[in-house]
Amino acid sequence: MKSAWSEADAQAMVARYAADGIAADLALRVYTTRLLGSDPSLVLHGGGNTSVKTKVADLNGDIVDVLCVKGSGWDMGRIEPAGLPAVRLDPLRKVRARDALSDEDMVRVQRANLIDPMAPNPSVETLLHAFLPHSYVDHTHATAVLGLIDQENSRELCDEVYGSRMGFVRYIMPGFALAKESAQVFEADPNVEGLILDKHGLFTFGDSAREAYERMIEMVSLAEARLAKNRKSVFVSASLPDDIGALPSIAPILRGAVALPDPKVQGAWKRLILDFRTSEAILNFVNGAEVARYATAGVITPDHTIRTKNWPMIAPAPDAAELGEFRAASRAAADAFTAQYRAYFERNNARVGGTKIMLDPAPHVILVPGLGLFGLGRSKKDARVAADLAEAAVEGITHAEAIGRYSPIDEADMFDCEYWSLEQAKLGAAKELPLAGQVVAITGAAGAIGSATAKAFAAAGAEIALLDIDGGALVDNARKLGGTALSIRCDVTDDASVRTAFERIAETFGGVDILVSNAGAAFQGKIGAVDDATLRKSFELNFFSHQRVAQHAVRMMLAQGTGGCLLFNVSKQAVNPGPDFGPYGLPKAATLFLARQYALDYGADGIRANAVNADRIRSGLLTDDFIAQRAKARGVSEADYMAGNLLRREVTADDVAQAFLHQALALKTTADVTTVDGGNIAAALR
Repeated sequence: MKSAWSEADAQAMVARYAADGIAADLALRVYTTRLLGSDPSLVLHGGGNTSVKTKVADLNGDIVDVLCVKGSGWDMGRIEPAGLPAVRLDPLRKVRARDALSDEDMVRVQRANLIDPMAPNPSVETLLHAFLPHSYVDHTHATAVLGLIDQENSRELCDEVYGSRMGFVRYIMPGFALAKESAQVFEADPNVEGLILDKHGLFTFGDSAREAYERMIEMVSLAEARLAKNRKSVFVSASLPDDIGALPSIAPILRGAVALPDPKVQGAWKRLILDFRTSEAILNFVNGAEVARYATAGVITPDHTIRTKNWPMIAPAPDAAELGEFRAASRAAADAFTAQYRAYFERNNARVGGTKIMLDPAPHVILVPGLGLFGLGRSKKDARVAADLAEAAVEGITHAEAIGRYSPIDEADMFDCEYWSLEQAKLGAAKELPLAGQVVAITGAAGAIGSATAKAFAAAGAEIALLDIDGGALVDNARKLGGTALSIRCDVTDDASVRTAFERIAETFGGVDILVSNAGAAFQGKIGAVDDATLRKSFELNFFSHQRVAQHAVRMMLAQGTGGCLLFNVSKQAVNPGPDFGPYGLPKAATLFLARQYALDYGADGIRANAVNADRIRSGLLTDDFIAQRAKARGVSEADYMAGNLLRREVTADDVAQAFLHQALALKTTADVTTVDGGNIAAALR
C-alpha cells in the first residue's frame, strides 16, 4: 500500500476551505479522511472514523477545545467539514472517570456537548478518540490487518509484525468500555504509534494529519507483507457440475427462495433485491470443499453483522440441466438458514434477558458454488453494500486461511453487535415504503406515461427497469430518477431484444415483480381501406408486444414463486373506438382481453393482471400539434379540448401513473380495468 498524500492537493484543500472560514487543521483532517475513505481495502460503508482536536468558537463566541470527529451517516470518501461535528473535549475526557456508561447515556453525553446542536451524532467511537492525547486519530478496518487479527494467535502475529510499535487491545464491543481500555493500553506505552483492536481494526495517531495517515498506510503495508510470507494454498475445490446454470436463470430462483411471506398482509411478501459479484478470488472461495466451515464462522469485523448477518446462506452448485432440483434445494437451504437464525436469536435473546426484537431472518449474502456471490437487501443500495462487504470478507478470510485458520469473534459477541441497543432503538422509527424490495419493469419508458409511471413507482420504493427503443431519452429518464434505475434499449416487437432485456433485469436486481406494459403507438385509417401491413404492424406493437413482455415476466415470476403483477395500458380505444382509429383500437381491445386471460390463467400462482383505460393524455400519441388540430376542428380552445370530459379536467400522465400504482398495491384486485379519462360515458365498461 502506498501513501496517496500530495502536498499540493493538501494545500489546495486548505486554501479552498479557508474561503469558507474553515481552519487549516480541519481542512487537512477532511483531506486525509477522504484519502482513507476512497480506498475500499481500508474503509467500507461506515467502517472507520477520524478526528482532530482543535479550538472553535461556541454559540456564545467563547473559544473552546473540541474534538471534531466523523459524524453518523457521512461517507469518509466524500466527507465535508460538516461531517466532522465539533464536541466539547473536556466533558468527554471527564467521562473516563466513571466505572460504567451505557450506550444510551454515552450518546446523550456526546450530543449534549455538541457545539452545533443540529449536527449529526458523533461516532460511537468518539470517546476512544477523546481519551487519546494526539491531535489526529485515524481508524480503519483494513482488510489486510483483519487477516492477521482474525486468528487464534492474533496477538502473537501482531507482536511479530509490529513489535512495540503498536499497542494490542483485546476484543471489546465498541463503546465506553473499549475506549477506556484502549486509553489504558496506550498509557502503558505512550511511544506506540497506534493500537490494534483484536478482531476489529486498527487506530493510528500523530501530531499532524499526514503523520497519522501515513502511519496507517505503513501499518497496513506491514500486514500485507506478512500475509505474503510463507503463504499456503487455500480452498481445495469441491466437485462441481460440468455446466453451471446461467445467472439470469439462477438469480430469480434464489430471490424467490429467500422471500418471506408477510404475516400481516395476505398475498404480500418480504422480497429482497440482489447484487451479484464474481471473480477468480470469489470463485476460489465459494468453490472450496470446506466453504461451510470458513464462510459461516462469523464476520471479519463486528460492524459488518448489521449489513450481512453473521454468516451467509450457501446454495447448492446449480446444474444447468437440473434447475428444478436446484430450485427445491435452494428453498431447503433458505428454510434451513431462517430456522438456524431463529434458533440463534432465541438462544442469545434468552442470554440477555429476552428484551430484543428479532430482525429479518432472511440471509443477506448467498454463496453459490460455480457462480459467485449475491448481496441482498430491501433496496439495490443495501444489496450493493452487502455485496461489497461480502467481497471484503472473501479477501479477509482468504488471507486468514492462507497464514493460519480463520477465527473471528464468537456467537455471543456477534449477537451483541447485531442487536446493539442503539440499533434496536431505530426499529420502527423509519416507515418502509410500500414497494420496497420490489422490481418494476416499464416498457415505453421514454414517453410521458412511462416516465411518470417510473417516477411514481420509484417514489413508492421500487427498483426500476426502464425499457424503450429510444435509448437516448431512456438514459435521460433514468438519470432524472437517479439512484439505481436501469435503462435498457429494447424493441418490444423483437423476442430476442425482450429476452435480453429481462436477462439484464435478472442479472441486475435478481428478478421482476411488476410489469407495466405501456409501449404503443397510434395507427390510423378506415378499417375497410387500411392495408394489411399497417394493421399487422399495429397488432405487433399494440398487442403482440404486450403478450411478449408478459410471457417473459410471467416466466420469471413463476421461477420466483412469489406472485407478481401485470399491468397493461389498453386505452379508451379498447372500449369506445373512434372513427378512423380501428388499426389502433382493435389490438388495444385484444390487449384488454389479454389482461383478463392472464388474470384467469395465473391467479392461482398469485399473479394479478389489470389494465388502465386512459384517454387524452399529452404524450407521443397525443402531440401538441395533434391537440391543436383537433381543438381547431371542434372550434374549442386547446384547454377545453383536453378537458372534454364530464369533470372538465385535463387528465395527465401522472394521473395514469397513479392508477397503475394503485393497481400494483391492490393485492386482492385482478382482472380490473381502471378508467382514467375524467368521465366519458361512451367509454365506460358495461
